[in-house]
Amino acid sequence: MDSEKYGRYQITMGSNCYVYNSIINQITMPYGTEQYNGAKILTLIHGGKIFMVNSRRRNGLILFKEYYAEFAGPGAAIGGDYDSDCQGVLPIGNLSLLTPESHEDRQKAYLIRRQWIRLIKQITESPVATQRVQKILDQFEVFFPAEIVAYIPDKAFAMLVGSLTHTVTIIRHGSVDTDADEW
Repeated sequence: MDSEKYGRYQITMGSNCYVYNSIINQITMPYGTEQYNGAKILTLIHGGKIFMVNSRRRNGLILFKEYYAEFAGPGAAIGGDYDSDCQGVLPIGNLSLLTPESHEDRQKAYLIRRQWIRLIKQITESPVATQRVQKILDQFEVFFPAEIVAYIPDKAFAMLVGSLTHTVTIIRHGSVDTDADEW
């Protein structure tokens, strides 16, 4: 009987994941990223090649994994075996992807990717969900114009910091105390 319940649970989760990824792949950001929609980038990433986010622009990618999301900002490596489990992507800003020209360029891009991961890790160390959400919103608003941040779905921020989408929605509208815990 337990295995019967488990099987239904997996089917339900797979279905929800497919619908979510379909929505993410349809989102395109303004400011020149029309050439890159989520489906095209995901195809590039799954192709096994390594790319890096152009470090001369305010741009980046939110990479959606099964249970969480990562942000790859300017200079960060994407693709290869590292992102083979990527299920969806969201380009941020005027996205420009480059191919590293040398081994040193690839190494530097991987180091920068680690730095972006560490930044998100520092934000997520707070045990209070509302504080994590506020910190990620603040970081994105410092780095990107408000018009770009407004286009990023609440679900993307929630997956970056491990909170409920509802929590992000409330924090963005300013109607909750940031010292309150997740409900």
